[in-house]
Amino acid sequence: MSEEIVPSASGGRSAAAGSNSGVVATGDHNQIEYRTVVLPAGGLSAAVADDAVVRVNNLPTPDSAVFRGRDEALAALETLPAAGAGVVAQSVRGLGGVGKSTLVLHHARRFLAAGGGPVWWVDAESASKVMSGLAGLATALNPVHAGLPLEDAAQWTVVWLQGRSGWLLVLDNAEDPADLDPYLGCLTTGQVVITTRRDLPWRDLGTPLRLDTLTPEAAVDVLREITGSTDATGLASLADELGYLPLALQQAGAYLAQTRTSPGDYLAQLQQNPGGVLAAAAPGDPQQRTIAQLWSVTLSAVKTANPLAVELLHILAYCAPDPLPRAVLDVTPELRPAVDHALGVLAAYSMITLTETTVTVHRLVQTVIRATTPLTTPKPPPRGIRRLLPRRTPPPLPHPSSTTLALLRAAIPSGSLDDIHTWPAWQTLLPHVQAVVSHDEVVNSRSDLTFVLAESASYLRAQGQAAQALTLDERALAIAEAALGPNHPTTAASLNNLASTLNDLGRYADALPLAERALAIGEATLGPHHPTTAIRLGNLATTFRALGRHADALLLAERALAIGEATLVPHPPTTAKILGNLATTFRALGRHADALLLAERALAMGEATLGPHPPPTAIRLGNLATTLGHLGRHADALPLAERALAITETTLGPHHPTAAKILGNNLTALRRLLARNESDDASG
Repeated sequence: MSEEIVPSASGGRSAAAGSNSGVVATGDHNQIEYRTVVLPAGGLSAAVADDAVVRVNNLPTPDSAVFRGRDEALAALETLPAAGAGVVAQSVRGLGGVGKSTLVLHHARRFLAAGGGPVWWVDAESASKVMSGLAGLATALNPVHAGLPLEDAAQWTVVWLQGRSGWLLVLDNAEDPADLDPYLGCLTTGQVVITTRRDLPWRDLGTPLRLDTLTPEAAVDVLREITGSTDATGLASLADELGYLPLALQQAGAYLAQTRTSPGDYLAQLQQNPGGVLAAAAPGDPQQRTIAQLWSVTLSAVKTANPLAVELLHILAYCAPDPLPRAVLDVTPELRPAVDHALGVLAAYSMITLTETTVTVHRLVQTVIRATTPLTTPKPPPRGIRRLLPRRTPPPLPHPSSTTLALLRAAIPSGSLDDIHTWPAWQTLLPHVQAVVSHDEVVNSRSDLTFVLAESASYLRAQGQAAQALTLDERALAIAEAALGPNHPTTAASLNNLASTLNDLGRYADALPLAERALAIGEATLGPHHPTTAIRLGNLATTFRALGRHADALLLAERALAIGEATLVPHPPTTAKILGNLATTFRALGRHADALLLAERALAMGEATLGPHPPPTAIRLGNLATTLGHLGRHADALPLAERALAITETTLGPHHPTAAKILGNNLTALRRLLARNESDDASG
């Protein structure tokens, strides 16, 4: 019997193996991530047949059926090419409220009616929204893309568009040219139309189409068609007072039509009450001040018709100018009829865009509403004899932004972020969360704010967007420390979350002191044997392992397991995760026999509680197969490897772009193991 030849490595920091069915990682600070996404049956099927793709669109509902004074601009857009190579993007520029989006929407609907498509509308206010909007097209074409990180789904959309022509992509309300730079240069086989109020040197664009306010004649026509009024002089005077701005004309006309008010009476109200509204408007934009004049009168009428409608509008003013699910406003079933009626009143005055499932407020309306929201200020102390009398001071009403934040917190999906079925809801809510947390007033709602920041950061991490999660985690920690002190359990949770994000970013040295602080606070406040302590021990062990401190990681991982087995009996999935972490640490130390026992326990416990097919089972199958491979038990590893790959490929497909990330380097190793077995069969 011949002796097996063991190869030798060429250097002190290199590795060598005669055969390998597992992972070999060299260098400092290696980290291997395993993720699996489970899709429902039929989840890989396309949502749209190939011959129907040209009809795919997400165009919003027009603000008004009346559209006048834009014939030349519309004709200019209709002459743009939509097929061939080297098509140059077209921008439409102008002041806010001038009707850029309305113009492009009518162009898009004509484009679609003429047989062009697909037509996709993207909010381009920020880089993250552009990415999310492009990812939305990928999901619309095939729901399986909801399981991708947003960046991967957006890139899939770009490549898909490059392979066809005749499509239209609208990038609405772009604010920064840098947000579009990654896409414009490579989207040249269809039509790209950009709306923006920013007059900046945008690259990769043709001559911009600059949109001004309407002519006096067109403005009067708009008011006449909406109101049915024949008072030409009154309509002309009102149009002049409104600055011929389309958005202001539309909403004034809606007020006149709803209240049967004459143009002269409406004009008199505007002229009598301009001061307070104008004082709160943003300086340097006379068109926006004109809109602010309008809102004062319109809101007075809405308040008379339905006070709850005004309250709702102030709440919606702190959301994003994107469709908000109406379910977010359904606090209780008893209030739903009242909320629906209030939304109907706002829609009647054109203050919102309302569908059966969503409500949207224009960004200019939101700006004016926020500017006119009174701050809560204490009343002056009583004087004279009144100061001697007993007083009952009612508690101040919460700021509208606090109510918005509380509603969004209640709407956050309760399921685990490992479940991709929660991701579409998160994609819808995230823009609104990002909008409300950006306002200074919301800082008074510390509990809701800290929770929402932490949950949003966790979702972003699950989407592979740790860089965006970082700012949210940092803010959550700052709020917790300032409000609750450096040693509060909530502060410890924020420290732990921030450490996890830094680990995802590969900043292990920065994560280490935060993870250590989180553990120390948890042990001091919750005790050394609390389940949360076990989880944080495991997290800190992960950081130590990434830093190459395997001995330190082992001590913590063993403590975590001991606590978990004693306290987490009612929650086996967490214990199984701790077992898996300790098994990984043993493998890093070369203790493969010890790792085997733990990996087998982790798999058995997970299958008993979660079943044989969910993502954690695939990960644990891969881990166990890797360990068996290190022990040379390839025959035992093979069926486990096959099962792990089968689960992955069934849920994601054999060529899924994130499959390697989900199973980490193990996926490659397992494929090699399968290939080696096939080679052995052939030679035998």
